Amino acid sequence: MHQVLEQHIRAKLGTDTAGLEEVISYFQPLELKRNDYLLREGELCRSCYFIVNGVIQVFTIDAVGNETTRDFILEEHWLMEINSFLQQVPSKEFFRAAEPSQVLCISREHFMDLSARFPQFEKMYRQILELSYANSVYRINSFVSMDALERLRWMMDHQPKLFTRLSSKMIASYLGISPETYTRLKGKL
Repeated sequence: MHQVLEQHIRAKLGTDTAGLEEVISYFQPLELKRNDYLLREGELCRSCYFIVNGVIQVFTIDAVGNETTRDFILEEHWLMEINSFLQQVPSKEFFRAAEPSQVLCISREHFMDLSARFPQFEKMYRQILELSYANSVYRINSFVSMDALERLRWMMDHQPKLFTRLSSKMIASYLGISPETYTRLKGKL
């Protein structure tokens, strides 16, 4: 698992990889079964995660018990509940394995220490945050202006892998529609 992380970091940093072995040594492997949680609402996000393989669903649950999926995190992407991780306040989100997954995690304490000691690790972290923010804003802004069928087409164009890996219920939650509406819209394509 660590080789995937090493390749990912080298791709981000190029030749500026001093201390890479030490950085990687702090990441601990986790094997998740489908529906295992990494984080639940109300808990503190005490780790940063790198997805080696699998899919992690990021979602909230409203007062009635309905899930709303904010994102699905796939292989070679990073995951943390940023407010909870940085400010150590209770999480507003859940992280759950949508399929069996392999994850590498690093504790907040080690993450902060390595960011302070290795400027290139901090640089990579900043790049990850900027990309994550840009992707989230793009998706939110796009989805706001689209109707349900357009959101489904967008997902088919931009994230086609998810259709073979996720349940219809999860896809509907991500698109902000009911499972019944999702089934009906699929018939229109």
